[in-house]
Amino acid sequence: MLGRLYEGEVCSAARTLEVVGERWSLLIVRNAMFAGMTRFTEFQRSLGIAPNILTKRLAEFVEAGIFELRPGENGGHGEYALTAKGLDLKPVILALTAWGDRWAAPDGRPVTYRHTGCGGEVGVRLDCSAADHTPELTEVVAELAPWAYEKKYGTSVQ
Repeated sequence: MLGRLYEGEVCSAARTLEVVGERWSLLIVRNAMFAGMTRFTEFQRSLGIAPNILTKRLAEFVEAGIFELRPGENGGHGEYALTAKGLDLKPVILALTAWGDRWAAPDGRPVTYRHTGCGGEVGVRLDCSAADHTPELTEVVAELAPWAYEKKYGTSVQ
């Protein structure tokens, strides 16, 4: 986990970074999610991550409920399986990948994510719950819930 705890923070993004913001963390999730990796050796080989760091990240993910450690077959090494909580990180991985494809891929997009049903490209988009359209980024604002406003500022919304 990150060195700074966000216990008093009302921002869900900050609290999420507490769980997945360390270096290697989302790459481990990505490899489990899209490459089907479940074993320690698979993660280590594919990422080139030091064993002690990988051990720590996987233990933190198990503790946070992102992965569960299942017993290995025939008494072998255990396997790390994404939980529902871990699988819910799929749009996060897709959004980070889209940003990286646009801003951090000088040779072009290295991977395309496709829908297995029709072969179409899969991406993440903003949806408005009140209308059937995709709003522009400039049309999206953050609005604190009353409880969050009071917790953050010590006073109720006026």
